[in-house]
Amino acid sequence: MSGRRQHGALRVTSDYRLTFVSPRFLFPADSGGKIRTTQILRGLRDSVFDVTLLMPLTERERIDFAPEIDSVCNRLVFWQPSNRDGLLGNVRRILQLANRYPVAVAEDKNRDGAATVKKALDENPDVAVFDFPHSAVLATQRIESPSVLFTHNIESEIFRRHLEVAASPAMKMIWRSQYRKMSRFEKRTLKRFDTVIAVSDRDCTFFERQWDIEQCRSIPTGVDTEFFTYVAPAEEPQVVFCGSMDWMANIDAIEFFHDRIWPLIRADVPKARMRVIGRSPPDNLVRRIGSKSADWQFTGYVDDVRDHVCGAAAFVIPLRVGGGTRIKAFEAMAMGTPVVSTTIGVEGLPIVDGQHYLNADEPAEFARSIVSLLEDRSRRLRISEAARDFVATEYGFRKAAQVFEQICLDTVKNRRNDVTKQL
Repeated sequence: MSGRRQHGALRVTSDYRLTFVSPRFLFPADSGGKIRTTQILRGLRDSVFDVTLLMPLTERERIDFAPEIDSVCNRLVFWQPSNRDGLLGNVRRILQLANRYPVAVAEDKNRDGAATVKKALDENPDVAVFDFPHSAVLATQRIESPSVLFTHNIESEIFRRHLEVAASPAMKMIWRSQYRKMSRFEKRTLKRFDTVIAVSDRDCTFFERQWDIEQCRSIPTGVDTEFFTYVAPAEEPQVVFCGSMDWMANIDAIEFFHDRIWPLIRADVPKARMRVIGRSPPDNLVRRIGSKSADWQFTGYVDDVRDHVCGAAAFVIPLRVGGGTRIKAFEAMAMGTPVVSTTIGVEGLPIVDGQHYLNADEPAEFARSIVSLLEDRSRRLRISEAARDFVATEYGFRKAAQVFEQICLDTVKNRRNDVTKQL
């Protein structure tokens, strides 16, 4: 027995020690991966597990986000993060093109991080969970404890899609090389773990068929419906997008939407306005779009997305690149904002076109779907209410956390059974 916590009149006993390794600082939880991870950790912290969280952060971040950190773990172990910003960070990324790892993975290598993870694993936790395949570069080749890899996407698929939409021969060459590296890394990494957790049955099927992974389990996409409460869409022709604007897939989506879809919407609804919600939009993107479209707004990071999404007439997900499941789609649905998305944008989510959202892949089709929501109040309300009811009934985040907890327990049990058979 490794720890006790008091919750009101109920005493909860933690029977298992769980070590959770994140390659990135998890706060603020302003991206789909961070949101999903922090929700799962909150659920695990209130379960049979005593959770030790390992991640990079600065001393200032540890102080500023102390309440948030305490809400997701029983104890924190951290190391100083590598500097990714400024000219030095850009130069380092260029040099890493020659690395045997894809750049996105090479950036997560950290000597202090690897030493911290080794020390934690030497204490033989009952189960070790690694968040994203990237985190495996911090681990020794063999993980002695029962081990779980939490995958939020098919990483190689994201890279392949970047290759497919790359505009120049030079970028196609870079993405082709990165795709090959990521495919090799992903396959080799997933095989190192006792269990792989995916965010959809579709992703699990891919891992089983393409990478020959024997133990893959999926969890449902969860959303905090108590936080994201319902607000009926308003009459104003406001369109919104929400996502981290330092992610290349989102940058491509916004450029595609602005250049090829927005002019068609404005032709039918001249008063339509667009709001892009998300941290760190590139300056050159903001300047280029701002010089052409005065009806566009980039908010940058916001403390509460509800203030900017609730009441909008349409929530767009014009992704051409991506993977996993889009937790932002479920959040928008929970808030009552009708979603219009490409097929990739809602990939892996069990939602029905025309009932829970509107599906469109071609620019003209996408524009028509948005215009129909801006002009047809009854359609707007019908999709808004059906989407909220669906998410609230089936996809609360606590259910996802419970499934994750059971998979971890099964991994411990299976490893112990294997050891018993060998004796």
